[in-house]
Amino acid sequence: MHPAWLPPEAWRAIGSRPARVDGEGLVVQTVIDEIRAAQAAFGGGSGSPELVLALSPTAGGGPEGYRLGRADGVTTVLAETPAGLLYGLYHVVRLGEAAFAEDFPATVHRPTHARRMLNHWDNVDRHPVMGQVERGYSGGSIFWRDGVALRDEARVRAYARLVAATGINAVAVNNVNVHRTEAHLLTDRLDDVVWLANIFRPYGIRVHLSVSFNAPMLLGGLPTADPLDPAVAAWWAAVTKNVYDAIPDFGGYVVKADSEGQPGPFGYGRSHADGANALADALAPYGGVVHWRAFVYNHRQDWRDRSTDRAKAAYEHFAPLDGQFRDNVILQVKYGPIDFQVREPISPVIAAMRRTRVAVELQATQEYTGQQKHICYLAPQWSEILSFPLVEPTTVSELCTGGLVAVSNVGDDEYWTGHPLAQANLYAFGRLAWDPALSPSAVLDEWISLTFPGADPGLRETLHVMMDDSWRTYEMYTAPLGVGFMVKPHYHYGPDVDGYEYSPWGTYHFADRDGVGVDRTRATGTGYTGQYPPPWRDVYESLSTCPDELLLFFHHVPYGHVLHSGKTVIQHIYNTHFEGVERVRALRPLWDRVAGLVDPALHARVAERLDEQLRCAIEWRDQINTYFYRKSGVPDADGRTIYR
Repeated sequence: MHPAWLPPEAWRAIGSRPARVDGEGLVVQTVIDEIRAAQAAFGGGSGSPELVLALSPTAGGGPEGYRLGRADGVTTVLAETPAGLLYGLYHVVRLGEAAFAEDFPATVHRPTHARRMLNHWDNVDRHPVMGQVERGYSGGSIFWRDGVALRDEARVRAYARLVAATGINAVAVNNVNVHRTEAHLLTDRLDDVVWLANIFRPYGIRVHLSVSFNAPMLLGGLPTADPLDPAVAAWWAAVTKNVYDAIPDFGGYVVKADSEGQPGPFGYGRSHADGANALADALAPYGGVVHWRAFVYNHRQDWRDRSTDRAKAAYEHFAPLDGQFRDNVILQVKYGPIDFQVREPISPVIAAMRRTRVAVELQATQEYTGQQKHICYLAPQWSEILSFPLVEPTTVSELCTGGLVAVSNVGDDEYWTGHPLAQANLYAFGRLAWDPALSPSAVLDEWISLTFPGADPGLRETLHVMMDDSWRTYEMYTAPLGVGFMVKPHYHYGPDVDGYEYSPWGTYHFADRDGVGVDRTRATGTGYTGQYPPPWRDVYESLSTCPDELLLFFHHVPYGHVLHSGKTVIQHIYNTHFEGVERVRALRPLWDRVAGLVDPALHARVAERLDEQLRCAIEWRDQINTYFYRKSGVPDADGRTIYR
């Protein structure tokens, strides 16, 4: 089991010095245990403390914050709560020796978002199609296997420790697509959830559970799951009380309803507000929340019907309900209107729900970004999303009154994430959820410093070259200009330009002999641009102002249309796909040059993934370029090889 960003050496600065901890409680004991383990490894147990961590009602950090400073040769962390003390300790770990060098003034650090959550799409039973972890690329689940709870305490505790060190404070432990076995976690298999909660609790992490909307029928024997039926409300109240009797700090429920075949309130003529509020009322006495996913659309669309637009669906379902949800409902909205694509516009639902708590959902697991076979450091994408002024000047991060959520990329793989460098995405999500203003490059540098302690400058530089711009590199050799998808159906890995073009899933590019793209304008298309607030509704509506990187998401244009870059659409497609492959081709020689600076097994794993990334990037390049050459008949201006 790889130590990721908490190897023993990362604790040397703390472990080689005497320290004192003032406070009591389970999480404080975690702080004490961490320091004692470090001191046992590095011999720093005796003498006047150089590090003091103490609970203080006047620390000023709020529920999870802390005050960190150094004066007169003593580094001090003060916090109002045990969780704040733990986060302060991990900050000192990140600083390393810098925490004990020159004095520095005390500064308060507090999280921007109160809820920083990971969703696991882990199945208890191994699903015949999706496997043990839906959209998982890192082996099996760390919680479940073939219908039973693994109860691997060492593994789960190591995971809790890792994610707590990034700032995560909530974890949903099962798939949002709740199958029959998973449904029982709410009742007769609740002891499995209790066991997990007991492991996560010392790290300040609350456990959440994905539940089926039909649970009153599946588990309670009721004839209905109608959210307005008093018997249904009573069932949810009784079951929820049992959960909190067993897990007093239980976080709440996650619900996927009326989506991709999952049951929901539509079956009873009720709204999503009705459905969410029924569960919220059951949770309210205990301070719990319900994360109600906004990923609702018609997945049986007729491809012949151009008036139906999947991108519009979530807004049409939820915007009219703004203000109707209980205060403990959090509407969980994917960052884009389609499905975690490498490039999408921001979902207008985030702007529309000003009287509803909203959490933005990101995806650390690389379903559409290389499936942990390709290097794709996603922090630059997430940073761009969170800083976008969707309701000018208010950013997406500021609109996220319900916090941030990411789909976890973790499995029982030796390196946790399949591709060792994909650990950086998990690390970066936690850090950006705590502070969205952090620079993605600085976060990557933190991860390098912790994961490769004492990293040779050559290794650090190489990792930055390989990873800093890897998201844009991936975008270069895959679907162009925001059009999305073009992947193999179901698997979502590798190119298949028309794979979804005549399917019922609503993910089309409408390429023909004259042009490509989806007309989502108000003037001549589906009207999707009208869901945005000003100025974006007009920015996206006009060809003259629509950003190049989103052009084909909003417009159907001729291949000869000239981009803001000065290139035609067709030449841009050729250029980016050739350049993207060359960028990938350069990675393996870079990695080979640092072979002696990392563990040989880790180096071999990354090298194997780089070889696959190059193979796949070449396939993307050749299929995309050939497809559009055959459609357009326009040759590459530079005469490069395109297969005709």
